[in-house]
Amino acid sequence: MSENQNKTGRRGFFKEALALAIGAIAGVVPAIVALATFLDPLRRQSASNNGGSFVRISSLNAVPNDALPHKFPVVADRTDAWNKFPNVPIGGVYLRRTAEKTVEAFNAVCPHAGGFIDYVPSKKCFSCPLHNSQFALDGTISDPKSPSPRGMDSLPVEIRGDEIWVKFQNFRAGIREKIAA
Repeated sequence: MSENQNKTGRRGFFKEALALAIGAIAGVVPAIVALATFLDPLRRQSASNNGGSFVRISSLNAVPNDALPHKFPVVADRTDAWNKFPNVPIGGVYLRRTAEKTVEAFNAVCPHAGGFIDYVPSKKCFSCPLHNSQFALDGTISDPKSPSPRGMDSLPVEIRGDEIWVKFQNFRAGIREKIAA
């Protein structure tokens, strides 16, 4: 091989390697941008999960002033990563009106295993049918044998005119601490 062919071969190799590197960069940058755009709804959803939001539950007149719990569905817009579902059930709450303008709210999900809690009027207590957790009207554990690690999860309530708004959120089941899910 002559000296001239050897130089041209090396130059050709470096030209091709440089072209390949520039082509790779030109292809990778749009791919990264496309991937970031595709995953953006997932990132926004986790960033916006700030501990629930206030949801209109009912009118104040719909909850009798009898200090007994009444179950209401929580209906709100539900958004997953790419879809929005308007006005769908996202959970349930028990509302208990204890005074003219005072309402307590409890999440209807059992803190033990995540089952739905029932109110038992004959016993004037809440009961989870999954493992027989028992709760008093104020949401505290009423049976020492109850497997629930904590009382029912209370939720903040706002009375806006004649409407009841609850800051609805779910909490992790099976642990003593009340940690948002």
